[in-house]
Amino acid sequence: MVVAETERLILSKISIEDAPFILELMNSPDWINYIGDRNIRTIKQAEIYIQNNQLKSYKRNGFGYYKVLLKAENLKPIGSFGLIKRDQLEHVDIGFSLLPKYQCYGFGLEGVSALMSLAKNTFKLHTICAITLPENEASIHLLEKLGLSYQKRVKPFEDDEELLLFAKIL
Repeated sequence: MVVAETERLILSKISIEDAPFILELMNSPDWINYIGDRNIRTIKQAEIYIQNNQLKSYKRNGFGYYKVLLKAENLKPIGSFGLIKRDQLEHVDIGFSLLPKYQCYGFGLEGVSALMSLAKNTFKLHTICAITLPENEASIHLLEKLGLSYQKRVKPFEDDEELLLFAKIL
């Protein structure tokens, strides 16, 4: 199901059939380095992850992570952008990841901008936040381009590193 469209991209709900792509994305170097290794090594594990995360979030919140499809390559999935409601954060968190081959082409700015419009206009969110590792310079740069401002350092997850919290009033 298409939730947003831009000049070059379509954002669509993730389904169980997307497990091979999710497996590839979650095992890409940047995902493991900056988001964390979720120990998803098989298509079956990816299916379970989708069921327990994306599908539950759609049902519970009306939103979640969406696959990013590239129009120029016959709707090839190239990444995932999403809205996440975490108990540890005051506001809905925006997240994004692209396969390495598709980074540095402006897809993040284009797709996440559309996602932020969706957050404001469809889901009626008033503030959006994002968390990232201090060394993830590409994400920090994108968040700043999107108009999010650094707020403070946080440690929302017990066994995780300290993260930078960014936010924007929509």
